[in-house]
Amino acid sequence: MTSFLKPENALKRAEELINVGQKQDALQTLHDLITSKRYRAWQKTLERIMFKYVELCVDMRKGRFAKDGLIQYRIICQQVNVSSLEEVIKHFMHLSTEKAEQARSQAQALEEALDVDDLEADKRPEDLMLSYVSGEKGKDRSDRELVTPWFKFLWETYRTVLEILRNNSKLEALYAMTAHRAFQFCKQYKRTTEFRRLCEIIRNHLANLNKYRDQRDRPDLSAPESLQLYLDTRVEQLKIATELELWQEAFRSVEDIHGLMCLVKKTPKPSLMVVYYVKLTEIFWISSSHLYHAYAWFRLFLLQKSFNKNLSQKDLQLIASSVVLAALSVPPHDRTHGASHLELEHEKERNLRMANLIGFNLETKPESREMLSRSSLLAELASKGVMSCVTQEVKDVYHLLEHEFHPSDLALKALPLITKISKLGGKLSTASSVPEVQLSQYVPALERLATMRLLQQVSNVYQTMKIETLTGMIPFFDFSVVEKIAVDAVKQKFVSMKVDHMKNVVIFCKTSLESDGLRDHLANFAEQLNKARQMIYPPDRKPSKLGALLPTLTEVVAKEHKRLLARKSIIEKRKEEQERQLLEMEREEESKRLRLQKITEEAEQRRLATEYEQRKNQRILREIEEREIEEAQALLQEAEKRIKKKGKKPIIEGDKITKQTLMELTLTEQLRERQEMEKKLQKLAKTMDYLERAKREEAAPLIEAAYQQRLVEERLLHEREQQQEVEVSKQRHEGDLKEKERLARMMGNKEIYEVRVVSHRQAEFNRLRREREERISRILQSRRQEREKLRKLKYYLKLEEERQQKMHEEEEARKREEAERRKKEEAERLAKLAEIAEKQRQRERELEEKEKQRREALLGRAAEPAPPARPLESVTAPAAAAAAAAAPTPGKYVPKFRRTERTGTDPPPETDRWSNSSSSRQDGDRWRSDDKRTSYVAGGGGSRSSSSWSRNPR
Repeated sequence: MTSFLKPENALKRAEELINVGQKQDALQTLHDLITSKRYRAWQKTLERIMFKYVELCVDMRKGRFAKDGLIQYRIICQQVNVSSLEEVIKHFMHLSTEKAEQARSQAQALEEALDVDDLEADKRPEDLMLSYVSGEKGKDRSDRELVTPWFKFLWETYRTVLEILRNNSKLEALYAMTAHRAFQFCKQYKRTTEFRRLCEIIRNHLANLNKYRDQRDRPDLSAPESLQLYLDTRVEQLKIATELELWQEAFRSVEDIHGLMCLVKKTPKPSLMVVYYVKLTEIFWISSSHLYHAYAWFRLFLLQKSFNKNLSQKDLQLIASSVVLAALSVPPHDRTHGASHLELEHEKERNLRMANLIGFNLETKPESREMLSRSSLLAELASKGVMSCVTQEVKDVYHLLEHEFHPSDLALKALPLITKISKLGGKLSTASSVPEVQLSQYVPALERLATMRLLQQVSNVYQTMKIETLTGMIPFFDFSVVEKIAVDAVKQKFVSMKVDHMKNVVIFCKTSLESDGLRDHLANFAEQLNKARQMIYPPDRKPSKLGALLPTLTEVVAKEHKRLLARKSIIEKRKEEQERQLLEMEREEESKRLRLQKITEEAEQRRLATEYEQRKNQRILREIEEREIEEAQALLQEAEKRIKKKGKKPIIEGDKITKQTLMELTLTEQLRERQEMEKKLQKLAKTMDYLERAKREEAAPLIEAAYQQRLVEERLLHEREQQQEVEVSKQRHEGDLKEKERLARMMGNKEIYEVRVVSHRQAEFNRLRREREERISRILQSRRQEREKLRKLKYYLKLEEERQQKMHEEEEARKREEAERRKKEEAERLAKLAEIAEKQRQRERELEEKEKQRREALLGRAAEPAPPARPLESVTAPAAAAAAAAAPTPGKYVPKFRRTERTGTDPPPETDRWSNSSSSRQDGDRWRSDDKRTSYVAGGGGSRSSSSWSRNPR
């Protein structure tokens, strides 16, 4: 592998190889560059290289190389510039499509060129032999040689692009576009096998997307844009499947759409749902599932009526008529009558599956017996008002076949109505998703229904009837067809009849005990007879064993019922367990089979890859040997030609010669020829030197003579040309003088015109100058006024600013005066408070003095009658001294609790005129708590009062 310093060098090298016809080497060079780990950073040059790379891949139909290159380029530009990958892929698909179209046009041109003009001319033997051997026509052979390879490559291109773009959220639109183009390719060229493979590829991509949810850059199906792209792709797949008449693949596409809707839990747009139900009607009609076909038409009718605002009354009538006729086309008998339990379970599962697809939810419980049926559908049509929208013919047919009883002429009355219905239908104008409605497709089903209704009603009236009479009553079919319909009806227990071809009669069996109607009649008749007998002969009230057993009968029945239910549940559980085990075994077998298949496929792929590599190596070696042999033969022929030209005898044996020997001989011959040529050239150079010297010696005097002669001729020529120039100048001067004289006559007019022009321009100039001066004066005046206004405005603003400043200063002075006044008032208030506090302390001291005097007086009176108690007085005296010492000095504040301790248990002092002293003290306490300075002034010092508080013996 050649390494390049820059990617541009690889591109240049590839272009050089393409110019010399070596496209394979150019492709390999670009492939090595793209797959190299050295160039993993995206740049614009890599995009140009990819364009050239895909062009080479398309020209050489190298799909494998294209896939590898695109995968590597996706890795390079996935996170940097994903639009570059999109452009490269679009270019790749465009080239592939263009080449396929060119091949198709070439095949058509070749087919036209091969047309024989002369029909009587004989064919060539080669054409006859080729036609007998291959068995192909000219067109088939040209398609196989020209068109098929390019179609294969185009199909491989679509698969490659889908594989590269899968599960990429940034290129969802390109993925959807590629899928649509692949669908159109399959539709255009009727490629049914490729269409099935394409559907399976897209289905696997979606399954992997749901399986690996932790992938980077995976699309988010919950986003509306992504969901819409996926739904559009599935709807297009459904359309192409129905157009190609691949009904099984179309049904799988319907299941894909339904699964996608269930996966994201969102309902698509009504337009997509209309296409969905339109295709469902086609699928169910082709599969002869008339019941599901009718339900699909019913959902389509509801959608069109609800969401299509442009639906005309005629179109709505056609759609409603299709719904009713589809419901009538359902066979009136139950096809599951007499079926086994397993068949009933399968039918129930099928009904549930189809109902989910159509959109009608059914109960999944085993006990539920509500299923999709003809009677429930007709009741739904009546309740939703569909019958009011149908045409009169359809309404008459419905009432005639479902509600009226005409055993003799039912079919004859239905015939003209069915004939009119067959002519109804056509294209819808506004419901674009429903392109055409044809009611004639329901005519055979209506005829069968009319025949079965006739047989049912006739069986209730007649016991026997001739075959000719019955055939005359049914104008739709021959008796053979009527007989087949009757056999089907009898098989489904819809009617009971026999055909006796010996007597040419039809026997309607009404006495059979298996008849449902007769069985009901007999049961009712027996019940009525039993009631009459009990009324005529009432039973005697005799005690019996049955009466004794009746009280316990309910318990027995209940126990038996519970036992049966338990047994039923056990059976159901066993069945479920058995089914689960079977499913697990099937899954294990399927997984084993898939593993073995995968191992086998991998081994087969490895073997094929090994064989491919071996064949490739052998082919390369064989090509190298063939190329060497061809080169050796060419060299041998050239050597023989050279030897023959020289007249020598060839001495080379062609059979035993090799390329190496030829190259050695050629080199020796070339060296010898080069030496001979050099000797010849030296000899020729010497000869030429002598000849040239002799020529120059002979030519020197001749050249000098020619030079002197040339000087004389040129001097004469110069004199003659100078004389001619003088004559021409004289003539020109005379002409100029004449022109001056001619123009001098117009000088007066010229001056007059000049004066007039100058005066006009002077006046214009003066006018413009005056206008300019006036304009300038106006401008100056306006500017002067503006300056005056500006000066006045500035002066006014200055005055206003000074006024505002003066007001501000006055406000500040007022605020300062107010603050000083407040300070003075506060000082006065504090002085008053101090004075009040001083007065209060004075009153308290006076009260204390009075109290002290009173105590002393009391102590003195108590001590007088007991003089011997001297020691007590001596003891009391120190206490009084201590109390006196503890008494507050004038000007010192004593707290209230101190005063209480000091007084002890003495009685309270007598009240005096200062009775409001306690309130005054409380006011003083409030003042002291409000202001620290007040408390300091009232207390006479904060340190003592705090120390007294700390000495409080609590």
